[in-house]
Amino acid sequence: ETETQILRLLSNSPIQVEAELLQTATHEVKNVSKEHMLKFYKTFDDIKNERFDGMVVTGAPVENMEFEQVDYWDELCRIFEWSKTNVYSSFFICWGAQAALYYKYGLKKYQLDKKMFGVFEHVSLDTFHPLMRGLDDKFWVPHSRHTEVRRGDIALIKDLQILSYSEKSGVHLISDMECRNFFSTGHSEYDRDTLAKEYLDGSKTAPKVEWYGGGTLETDGKKLVETVQKADGTTEKKPVFLLG
Repeated sequence: ETETQILRLLSNSPIQVEAELLQTATHEVKNVSKEHMLKFYKTFDDIKNERFDGMVVTGAPVENMEFEQVDYWDELCRIFEWSKTNVYSSFFICWGAQAALYYKYGLKKYQLDKKMFGVFEHVSLDTFHPLMRGLDDKFWVPHSRHTEVRRGDIALIKDLQILSYSEKSGVHLISDMECRNFFSTGHSEYDRDTLAKEYLDGSKTAPKVEWYGGGTLETDGKKLVETVQKADGTTEKKPVFLLG
């Protein structure tokens, strides 16, 4: 699903984009068939002598592990190092952003008390930055993560600039000063129902979570229900993202 979401967004560009899909050779993917991976994905050895205009590194469900404990960490570090000379600009998403910030700048990630899950309001901190042009001063972004990078740590790195921030979900977009590396802690690539599907997939263990509407979310196994406190003190339950 992630590859489809990103490729769909890239296809909206007036510039023709030719994409290469990359997998790590040191990790066996379990939720996608081997046939699909062999047919559509290459390994680092296949492309290491090529040059690219851009690279996107996505998230992975390993954020509760230390970076060095991830079985493909060494290979990922080689890719990060290779990209310095073979890729003009890179965009890192969620855990991919945390991993790149740790590798490039030594920035730690911190465990959250509860999962950051929902759609949160953000503000642009530099409306003149090339990446922020065309965005509203305030905009909404989905988040789904157990860890965070902290504003105070980033402020100590002269090569980094925070581009957007949320009072609830924290740092969102970060850029280096050359405007060649960008880091996103959220998931702007998500479809409108991605969070709903993710929540329902984990509905047996998923807790109530804070939601952008101001209420809390629950599930009955088929749909999401938002409980909202009304002005008269009563509560109202409303369906959210009905799934067919």
